[in-house]
Amino acid sequence: MNVVFIEIGMGVDLHGQDATSAAVRACKNAIGTNSMPGIRNILPDGDINNMKVRVKLGVPVPAEQVDIEKVKATFPYGQVSLEIVPGGLICSSGVVLPDKGDVNDEVIVVNAAVEVGY
Repeated sequence: MNVVFIEIGMGVDLHGQDATSAAVRACKNAIGTNSMPGIRNILPDGDINNMKVRVKLGVPVPAEQVDIEKVKATFPYGQVSLEIVPGGLICSSGVVLPDKGDVNDEVIVVNAAVEVGY
């Protein structure tokens, strides 16, 4: 893959211990303030649906706890591949809020590295 764009993001689920929510937020954080107006000009066929989007997530819980398809749906264009590696962070929120879905006081933090290219 010829990489033309790399962005890093962080996502947090404060209550509910949902690694998928944290992963989606990390991806949105990585791409949410970027624009690539010239990407069509450098893609071999000019079709943004054919660009490659490679995502690596650092997740502090077992990979099975992340809904990969839901995370992939964060990206509006391109052919998305996703890899989950050990990483991120678990820390305390200092409070358990059952009405927010908490089963404990853990905060899930996920890091995302997003590469875009062709």
